[in-house]
Amino acid sequence: MSTCTELAPEPAYALTHSPFAQLRRLAVVSDAYRVTITGTVTSYYLKQLAQETVRSLIGDREFHNNVEVCPDAH
Repeated sequence: MSTCTELAPEPAYALTHSPFAQLRRLAVVSDAYRVTITGTVTSYYLKQLAQETVRSLIGDREFHNNVEVCPDAH
């Protein structure tokens, strides 16, 4: 049994290592109090996926999802 605490990856790391290329291009700004993601994706599904990926890692910090959905963007 290990007594070491396992730390969750930072939100930026989680998105930059996503299997979805559009999520890897999103910007993440975080500090001790809040986390904000910004950028553009082509579907609401990807916006929600980015949100839930980050939200699971931020603890009790405030979260802002400023990702825009633009179906024509590539």
